[in-house]
Amino acid sequence: MQVSKMKRVYVNEQWCLGCHLCEYNCAFANSGKPDMAVALKGKIIYPRIRVEQDGQITYAVNCRHCTDPICVKSCIAGAISKDADGVVRIDQEKCVGCMTCVLVCPYGAVAPNENGVMQKCELCLQNSCGEPACVKGCPNRAIVYEERG
Repeated sequence: MQVSKMKRVYVNEQWCLGCHLCEYNCAFANSGKPDMAVALKGKIIYPRIRVEQDGQITYAVNCRHCTDPICVKSCIAGAISKDADGVVRIDQEKCVGCMTCVLVCPYGAVAPNENGVMQKCELCLQNSCGEPACVKGCPNRAIVYEERG
């Protein structure tokens, strides 16, 4: 999958501590609630970014907003689209939860939410965070939001 020039979330694996704060900040930013404790305490979280570990390396898995996204072509409900700004989005009202996008995403960036509807990183553009919440909340600056060549 080729990626076009636009700002995206990138992970510098050598700096990732595996603390999972990016997941909590993501889940909170997308919860629609004004208080993190109310939004997340005692609940299973469904972040749009996920920390994985492979041996000694930890890294975050997130949507790459591909130039030619296979998830858009594969969505049987037409719920996934690519905006003019390059952001790949899921219309959760249209999603039927078939998980085809989960199967075809080469990065493992799509997952169901608590209702079985698919979700993925949309760069927090709908949340008015200014930059993705995972980037803002990373204590070691392992996650960055930038344009790369």
